[in-house]
Amino acid sequence: MLMTDVLIVGYGPVGEMLTILLAQRGLTVTAVERWATPYNFPRAVSYDGEASRILAAAGVADRLGPVVESSGEYTFKNGFGRTLLHVKVTGDGPMGWPDSVSFHQPGLEALLAERATELPGVTVLRPHQVTALAEHDDRVEVTIAGPAGEEVRAARWVVGCDGANSFVREHLGSDVTDLGFTYDWLVCDVVPHETREFKPNNLQVCDPARPRTAVSAGPGHRRWEFMRVPGESREEFESVESAWRLLGLFDITPENATLERYGVYTTQACSADRWRSGRILIAGDAAHVMPPFMGQGMSSGFRDALNLAWKLDLVHRGLADEALLDTYQDERCAHVQHAIRMSIDSGTVICETDRTAAAGRDAAMLAELRRRTTRVRTRSLLEPLAGGILHSRTADAPDADPLAAGAGVPMPQGRVEVDGRAGLFDEVVGTGFALICAEDPDGLLDADDRAFLDSIDTRVVRMAPAGAPAPGSGAALTAFDLDDVYLTHLKRYDAVAVLVRPDFYVFGTAADPAGVPALVEDLRRQVRRG
Repeated sequence: MLMTDVLIVGYGPVGEMLTILLAQRGLTVTAVERWATPYNFPRAVSYDGEASRILAAAGVADRLGPVVESSGEYTFKNGFGRTLLHVKVTGDGPMGWPDSVSFHQPGLEALLAERATELPGVTVLRPHQVTALAEHDDRVEVTIAGPAGEEVRAARWVVGCDGANSFVREHLGSDVTDLGFTYDWLVCDVVPHETREFKPNNLQVCDPARPRTAVSAGPGHRRWEFMRVPGESREEFESVESAWRLLGLFDITPENATLERYGVYTTQACSADRWRSGRILIAGDAAHVMPPFMGQGMSSGFRDALNLAWKLDLVHRGLADEALLDTYQDERCAHVQHAIRMSIDSGTVICETDRTAAAGRDAAMLAELRRRTTRVRTRSLLEPLAGGILHSRTADAPDADPLAAGAGVPMPQGRVEVDGRAGLFDEVVGTGFALICAEDPDGLLDADDRAFLDSIDTRVVRMAPAGAPAPGSGAALTAFDLDDVYLTHLKRYDAVAVLVRPDFYVFGTAADPAGVPALVEDLRRQVRRG
């Protein structure tokens, strides 16, 4: 019986991402996809700066140019054309990448698939379908149906990335909590025949007579969406005639554009109650589905993949107890619930069809617009982690004390210089665990600390101000803080050191040199305890 470390069910963008992140860590991965070829139409059209950082960690950042572009701006208007909200995405965000990127999903999936083929230990089976799972103490036996018949393969772990109608989730017996935010939208993906500038680049028309959307879907692609309103049948709404009639509101016609795809999509807001049972887990849409209004669906799935990848890696290598995997749902579910709530809040504004309620909404948003600038920088939708693998103020009594200062916050990324090479921290120093110190860490860590940090592939970095004299030689890597991101972050939390997890969240900080060994020891204890 063929054995693989991880078998992934479903090979959309989240399955592809998890495959890459695991294979880069040396695990063997088999991905099983029921369709013979990738789905050639986009579903998602935007992702955030954290997803960009994860894509860079997956090794595809330098290939994205043909399929991505900066989102630029988002504007909400009412039915009378008055601006209710204007968000300008300017420059790079705290993750070192633009806060919002518009992209063409088929192109992105092709790049991820190409990247996976470059890594050893990756097998992709398509068209194949998983039909049964049988869990044992040390493996899961997976029955797979393909063109040549059925076969059984074994995996140490199985992860279902098989979408909203997940077979793996059903096997887990997980209930799904449905928040009931359902609206029908006609989605039209369009390729304009000629280059055309759309102002604004991304528009939401909050018109109670017909809520509608016009957004970038990556270079050379546009998406229009129209909500089905009360009194309209789905049958008459979901037709090519209806699509062209509604696109005509934006001067999009068969003469100047190609309609690649049209179809009715029903928004959902739901999450699975159980993400893991023994050696079987779920991620992405199999674990949660949210309305599209904040562009967080695929981004959330990428976060799932990275959170799960580093934990599966440590467990697989015998460096962590299997209980570490229980923190996957604890950490990710809270973030997902926040993203779902934000998406529903935005959708509530957009989907209003009652004229009186819409007038009240308009008045409130116009008043808010007058109180502040119309050019604002987008911010992360995510709250800091509130639990899971995080440093406590007192390592001896972690359950009785609050989290250490800065624990759980996303670690920003800036440019650094190492040995004359300058670039983003992840590019120059690398990804994985990082212990970043404002002073020389060599005298702070004993041999056991060093051995543990080395075992989990930690980058130990002494961060110096840009332009400072080069320090003497030592075991730690010296990086110069070109954008003053890291030293400023340490000052914000009155810390001399910060320990960052592979998913870019802060495990914890140390307020003084004596606290650095305690920080490392707490990570060791929590990883081994889970």
